[in-house]
Amino acid sequence: MASILYFGDSNQSSTSAHRANALKRLGHTVVIKDPFEKVAEFPAAKWTGPIHYRTGYRLLQVWIAKWVSTIISTTKQPDLVWVDSGELFGPEIIKTMKSLACPVVLYNVDDPTGKRDGHRFDSLVQAIPLYDVLVVVRRETEEECLRLGAKRVMRVFRSYDEKAHNPFTDEEAIPASFKSDVVFIGTWMRHEKRDEFILELINKGVPISIWGDRWTKSPYWKSLQSVYRGGALGGREYVAAIQGAKICLGFLSKGNRDLHTQRSLEVPYAGGLFCAERTAEHLDLYREGVDAVFWSDAAECATVCHQLLENDSQREAIRLSGMRRVREGRVGNEDICKKVLDATLGSIHPPTASSYSSVNDR
Repeated sequence: MASILYFGDSNQSSTSAHRANALKRLGHTVVIKDPFEKVAEFPAAKWTGPIHYRTGYRLLQVWIAKWVSTIISTTKQPDLVWVDSGELFGPEIIKTMKSLACPVVLYNVDDPTGKRDGHRFDSLVQAIPLYDVLVVVRRETEEECLRLGAKRVMRVFRSYDEKAHNPFTDEEAIPASFKSDVVFIGTWMRHEKRDEFILELINKGVPISIWGDRWTKSPYWKSLQSVYRGGALGGREYVAAIQGAKICLGFLSKGNRDLHTQRSLEVPYAGGLFCAERTAEHLDLYREGVDAVFWSDAAECATVCHQLLENDSQREAIRLSGMRRVREGRVGNEDICKKVLDATLGSIHPPTASSYSSVNDR
């Protein structure tokens, strides 16, 4: 079993914390250090946060470097350093981590080489050549990281968490407040037009509910307010809202070049019927009409939703098949983390420039 020094978000609702907990469940010793908590201590952090986000955290590099140096000088020698997200760490910080003389891995499920988030990932991009392994979730990121000098890139699907997203059992009661016909759980985003899509569904008679942050900022808020159920969900409430819905919508972030998202795995695993945009990666993950349902626009989505809401047996068959399919695909956090550790610490073969862990690798 490995000793892992883990730099990432420790909030228990975050995917970073889910991965750290998965590593622990696999039997590894994991020491978690949360750089986001540290940055929150920075003077006037509440007011300067947007500035640091837009400038790639370059103004915080010296301050964060001192914090990392202190951790390294007081931490028992690990077998591996795992950096989750990595947006706060520039080249000098990664050089400091590499003084531990063990592999340093970056796991990033965002789009650090894309354009949606402006300069947010500038510090990370400069540090790409220093990592021993980069784990990413899209082909474009893989190819761009290699062009930027990455030593090794491993492309994986995003993942559900075997414990955090475990569905309610027959003996457990899903609270009535989380039951719905059709649900979308997610954040309003200015340029993604999720509000326009949902408004069209409403106009076509789809009984939809929304959970998530920032929806009051939508220019269509007055028209959406009646279907809004509340803010962001985490923990068992998130699972309850998925499992308590007859159909769960999944939207992509086009600005983030998504072809699948966390919801693509979490929804079927948690016992929901997944209904999302038709993409190559969704079709790789699921058989259309058997394990999940897909659409190309709001009109087709509305048609699919109405058909399923009128057919209980078909809906239940697809839901159960999706649950089986996602488990067979072995794309849980424990599965993915084990692949990363095997590739980093356990391989007896020389590393290749790129290796893709697909749902079909089984």
